[in-house]
Amino acid sequence: MNTTTATATRTEIATDLMDPTAGDVPETPENILRAIGALHDRIHERAPEIESARRLPGDLVGALAAAGAFRILVPTSYGGAGADVRTALAAHETLARADASVGWTTMIGSIGWLDLVGLAPATLGEVYRDGPDVPIAGVFNPSGTAEAVADGLRVGGRWAFASGCTHAPWLYVNCLEQTGGDPRFVTALLRPDEVQIEDTWHVLGLRGSGSHHLRVDDLVVPSERTFATFESEPAVRAPIVGVPMPSMVALGVAAVASGTARGALDEMGAIAGSRTPLLAGSALADDPLHQHDLAAADTGLRGARARLFEVADEVWDTAVSGDPLDLRQRAFVRATAVAVVRTAVDTVRTAITAGGGAAIYLDNPLQRRLRDIHTIAQHFIVRPDTLVHAGAVLAGREPDVAVF
Repeated sequence: MNTTTATATRTEIATDLMDPTAGDVPETPENILRAIGALHDRIHERAPEIESARRLPGDLVGALAAAGAFRILVPTSYGGAGADVRTALAAHETLARADASVGWTTMIGSIGWLDLVGLAPATLGEVYRDGPDVPIAGVFNPSGTAEAVADGLRVGGRWAFASGCTHAPWLYVNCLEQTGGDPRFVTALLRPDEVQIEDTWHVLGLRGSGSHHLRVDDLVVPSERTFATFESEPAVRAPIVGVPMPSMVALGVAAVASGTARGALDEMGAIAGSRTPLLAGSALADDPLHQHDLAAADTGLRGARARLFEVADEVWDTAVSGDPLDLRQRAFVRATAVAVVRTAVDTVRTAITAGGGAAIYLDNPLQRRLRDIHTIAQHFIVRPDTLVHAGAVLAGREPDVAVF
């Protein structure tokens, strides 16, 4: 286990989150998008550093917070921007276009609070006591155990894929509580000093996301920081709370994939004018086959993106109306996310093929895009059998999974 990096990062962020040199935090969703867009060059230039460090640097997390990236979906009642789903996806996509790990980690950090809405209002208020610019990290998979004790829950376990855990001021884990009957799904909110971060994130792609394992041994978590995951009434009244978390994560993953693919096309465009393929008489940009492939990839990605944002608007309209998303709508969301990620994978493959032999070197950004997009595509929320379950719904049959 290695916790030194995590401790150092949090020390940096303690001062960087509200860095006065970063300027005022934008208040409106539109201003947040502009501020995030202004970070593109800074993030893109530091992508190799981010990948090498296997986490986001503290000063960059501070810049993202100052831009409003973590408050974008937080309700105005807690000082957030209360943005709609489309705006949040645009933010994730923009950041991923600069660097996939930044887009991914910020996406997770900005929607993680939705897994905490079952907390008591006073506890959620404590999370946002110092303002809404709080990245949340945690793991949905209930790979821990919990036992009821007098003061709360005794928790233990090990959780994988805790993206952004090295800089999050709050972490959550899910457990199965043994009740004598069927286990109960429970969530526990933890302080960083209560969690061991195991240095396990040595992976193919999204290397900068710091998605290490969390470990907790025999910890009593006070009752006010625990709740029954699927039974507790939300402490927040806001439209975004009406979007099921699997749907929100699927849309977020698809947005990061879209941005990553667009970034790959950017990289390809940057080299096409100056690269002359072996035995070719002119630059790649003059090659009719390359022009055909570029147009096909660009058009395909634009179409997938348009559908993603169309679905996001449909989801938001339903949430604003106060109606729950029905099973058919949730199936559309999940199927759309799978389709967008597939298109993004194909787009990046087109880009790296155009890059030729030079694209396989580790100092070429296209190879990082390829590794990142394939890592994104491995996420369970967009796995191929999602279409089987979505198709069952569309065919009027019961899906094999209970949660969309």
